[in-house]
Amino acid sequence: MFVLGRQGGGDAGAGITQQPKGADPFWVNPDGTAARQVVALEKDGKKAEADHIRRIAEQPVAEWISPENPEEQARGFTEGAEAADRTALLVLYNIPHRDCDQYSRGGAADGDAYRDFVDGVAKGIGDRAATVVLEPDAVLHLVDGCTPDEFHEERYDLLKGAIAKLKDLKNTKVYLDAGNAGWGEPDQIHEPLKWAGVDQADGFSVNVSNYYSTKDSIAYGKRLSAHIGDKPFVIDTSRNGNGPYTNGNPDERWCNPRAGPSARPRPRRPPTRWSTPTCGSNAPGSRTGSARAARRRATGGPRTP
Repeated sequence: MFVLGRQGGGDAGAGITQQPKGADPFWVNPDGTAARQVVALEKDGKKAEADHIRRIAEQPVAEWISPENPEEQARGFTEGAEAADRTALLVLYNIPHRDCDQYSRGGAADGDAYRDFVDGVAKGIGDRAATVVLEPDAVLHLVDGCTPDEFHEERYDLLKGAIAKLKDLKNTKVYLDAGNAGWGEPDQIHEPLKWAGVDQADGFSVNVSNYYSTKDSIAYGKRLSAHIGDKPFVIDTSRNGNGPYTNGNPDERWCNPRAGPSARPRPRRPPTRWSTPTCGSNAPGSRTGSARAARRRATGGPRTP
């Protein structure tokens, strides 16, 4: 489900530049996956292809912090952003029992390991500017019956603790994930978000690693915001240029559209007073994985590579 970047501070040598700060405050990683692909294509003499990839490489996308050396990763990304006078955009996706043992299963071994992970991220960020999207689907999976009841109390406690820890930092904003426009109704999730500490967060995120249109995501976010004190929200637009896949088995529409571009240039200003500027939580073109493979893994069937 996620794309990991390298530790910040490097430069792939592609001559990647930042977006104007007044238009987009988030950091463009000059050593990101797309930047390195630009270099490789240029070395192979494929200038036209390199120019296309450069358009992606010069857009800010989130860096997903992996469990290994979270302090080092957070420090590297935020130092790189600070050097460019920008804000690092980070995603934490390591909650225990993550993704209900489906395609993106994993996460910290237990609550203590998760607290250590968040502590490491906080130490790495320090006083530098960062915006953190916290645990995609973690609250949603408490509501939709995916996560067993015995893990609910711990998860709420871990999310509240993570928000408190990160909000203690001088220049960090935190957005607790709130699912997407396609899963259900805002009435089902606003109380669980409060139990998870959204009142102490800066707001919430929607559409992370998903394909629902910006229009639908704004409508969903506005309805949800009305239930939780008009909290602002951010929208992941990295994959939603074509909207969700609408053919085939409805149970598989969460996964990758079959063809065509999924990214679209982000609005340079907030589209409504309820939402903060949209952001790319995944690199455009990155894959969530196979719906069929996820189903097989969840049901104990044969696995695909």
